[in-house]
Amino acid sequence: MGFKIGVAGAGRFAACFIPLFKNHPFVDEVVLADLIPERVSSNAARFGIEKTYASLDDMLKNADIDAVAIFTQRHLHGDHVIQSLKSGKHVYCAVPMGQTDGEIFEILDLVKTSGLIYMTGETSYYYPSTVLCRDRFKAGHFGRFVYGEAQYYHDMHHGFYDSFRHSGGKDWKKVAGLPPMFYPTHSVSMILSVTGAKATQVSCLGFKDDHMDGIFRENGNLWQNSFSNESALLRTSDGGMMRVNEFRRVGWSGKNSVYMSLFGTSGSYEEHADSSVWTSLKRGGIENLSDDLACRDVYVKPDDDTPDALKGDFHSKLARVHHQYRLPDCFAPLPNGHFGSHQFLVDDFMKALMTNKLPPNHAWKAAEYVLPGLVAHQSALHDGETMQIPQIEKPPANWQLLDPDSFVAYRF
Repeated sequence: MGFKIGVAGAGRFAACFIPLFKNHPFVDEVVLADLIPERVSSNAARFGIEKTYASLDDMLKNADIDAVAIFTQRHLHGDHVIQSLKSGKHVYCAVPMGQTDGEIFEILDLVKTSGLIYMTGETSYYYPSTVLCRDRFKAGHFGRFVYGEAQYYHDMHHGFYDSFRHSGGKDWKKVAGLPPMFYPTHSVSMILSVTGAKATQVSCLGFKDDHMDGIFRENGNLWQNSFSNESALLRTSDGGMMRVNEFRRVGWSGKNSVYMSLFGTSGSYEEHADSSVWTSLKRGGIENLSDDLACRDVYVKPDDDTPDALKGDFHSKLARVHHQYRLPDCFAPLPNGHFGSHQFLVDDFMKALMTNKLPPNHAWKAAEYVLPGLVAHQSALHDGETMQIPQIEKPPANWQLLDPDSFVAYRF
């Protein structure tokens, strides 16, 4: 017997994951819930889903499911995760984990006391550059971590206007003005998932917006937020330093909106708008990594309504550095996205459920990815005042960590 998965939220992003859940060897059934009836019916027909529900509440109350995959609006994640855990369901949730310290620590407490699996759907963890750096860091090629910089440069014109209109309805501007550092996990996870360290303190500055759309204004959104761009400098627990930029109003366009560079005492990885290289103490020894990191093809179906600015995110295959061997064979012809990350996300969650082991991006890691940003925004409100980041306890010692690469059998 396999698991039954309830998908909450039937937007464009969820549509990328439904076929992966449906076809995973450990899944018996997928059901779907959304507040908008047309989205539920169209996606149910598109993906052959028999059971649908009018809301997350309805699904949790009436559906026979083991886990919930949450793809609702980002500012609602904390409440929806808490509700699902209290209903006795395992949870996969798109980022971020939550919007307040209170939400985050309540989720950690619920996971610890219930023994339920929580996994954050952080795509950057599986980006080719992050995978390469993590493998080389484990092999000792970096030496000690010195400094890392990661950024999410996603101008509102690059698909965000359309995305927020699609999910937010007539009040979409109120949620589009989310403080950039409330959505820091793409950047933060790239560095911390490589080094294994934690961010301990932060100083952050904000850029006050003056765009005519009025989204980033004190009276224009739910957070009274006027910053469209925020830049933070953080200390890490291993003695290193990292800089994180979260920009939503920036005239920049590269091969990807999320990228990083990471410098060690022995070797370094450096990434720019259209190049990726490895350097070391050997003078002139520059290794061009672009070919190894390139996702080999992008495919878009003729009936796909994904905005052009988002097609590269929602449709991509795998790179040479990906650990493709550990994915189920049935995933090969299926959709992927965000630089090959979608298939690994679903696979890790299902392996965690099957083994009752913590996935790599478990609840405690999710907290470490988002808490630095919440504190950074408070620092920006105080013009860069250095602030301490709350440190969380480790997962229970008796809860083993899943090694997805070593678990490759897909038979019960």
